[in-house]
Amino acid sequence: MSILKLDVRMRRYSPRPTAWLLWLLAALWSGTSPAQVLTGLDVLAQQQFKPLHGKRVGLVINHTAVDRNGRSIIELLAACPLVRVASFFTPEHGLSGRREAGETIHSQIDSSTGAPIYSLYGDINKPTMEMLRGLDVLVFDIQDIGARFYTYISTLFLAMEAAAESRVDFMVLDRPNPIGGALVEGPVLKKAFTSFVGIQPIALRHGMTIGELARLFNGQKWLSGGLRLNLTVVPMKGWQRDMLFAETGLPWIAPSPNIPSMHAALVYPGICLLEATNLSEGRGTTEPFEQFGAPWLDSEALMQSLQADSTVIRVCRADFTPVSIPGMAMNPKYLNRRCQGVKLQVRQAHVFYSVAFGLKVLSAVRRLHPDSLQFSEGGMNRLAGDDEVLLGLRLGRSSEQILESGRGEMRKFLRMRKKYLLY
Repeated sequence: MSILKLDVRMRRYSPRPTAWLLWLLAALWSGTSPAQVLTGLDVLAQQQFKPLHGKRVGLVINHTAVDRNGRSIIELLAACPLVRVASFFTPEHGLSGRREAGETIHSQIDSSTGAPIYSLYGDINKPTMEMLRGLDVLVFDIQDIGARFYTYISTLFLAMEAAAESRVDFMVLDRPNPIGGALVEGPVLKKAFTSFVGIQPIALRHGMTIGELARLFNGQKWLSGGLRLNLTVVPMKGWQRDMLFAETGLPWIAPSPNIPSMHAALVYPGICLLEATNLSEGRGTTEPFEQFGAPWLDSEALMQSLQADSTVIRVCRADFTPVSIPGMAMNPKYLNRRCQGVKLQVRQAHVFYSVAFGLKVLSAVRRLHPDSLQFSEGGMNRLAGDDEVLLGLRLGRSSEQILESGRGEMRKFLRMRKKYLLY
């Protein structure tokens, strides 16, 4: 597909009415008016892209690379003749953000500009030296979600590593952590479980922006061979650590097909752990991660177990039937089978601990259905990043007990993290 044709669809992006409704409700709920946060792209555009003048640029982007008015970085740079965009690099879900999770994406050539569009999800996850040949700088502008296993973080790390090896400069245009930067939850990834859904030893809910993560990866000398990168982070203006996305005044754009709303982003770090079980995490419905269930689940009993958190999160029964949805979920768990489900409504987002809640759900389901709940050991260890989580669930431990086992590593991570925070 042509970049320019795609740009027509990206230009002046207008969020869905439901997204705007969520944004307004969240703003009213918080009791404050939305701020006027400027992303790194907004800040660089105000500078007329001067740091990129005269340079051959590679863009590591997807559909979320837009300014606060919805204009894509492609459109903005096309109007800047002093910057030459030589190539594009895309993460999981592709440039349009519409490809299904896990779907292999192949590289191609843009028919309008002749510039290569390199896929970094599929056969190749890390840019090769040939891909970077002739570039002066790689510019990364992708909206993260705030969870370690969201693969955009891995794409960031591997692109940084490739740039360091090829002596190419690297620039990150910073964006908000949509679930805030004040709450941090473990476990911290153990090296034994390093994978593309856990690239480095950070907390599952890390509470950092994409720019801060880049500073950490570089500053800790985690790139191959301890290489240091010529890294520039263009910070945001107006963002504060405890801000949720609804409070930024920025347009919400679903960063991937199964994170359609800000609410889904908020519950995702904990409910995504259900992917490593035989519970449906809601894929194959229009509200993935906001609801979950199984044909064998006793919804009423589970809801009673979870009601202690009712002032922070409300749970209600919502049975559903997963179906194949092109671009979101093909052949989801329990395809065309009725699932007894639970739906989530976060009431106090600023004090909602998503990972702890996800573990509480799994602990409760294990207690209620010891013979029905099944775990994928490899899947859970990759997602949680710590085998103590699965061990604790199998032994019937509470979420508090499970997380307590990793407190020491969490304290170390928090001390390390502090050095790289920008806000």
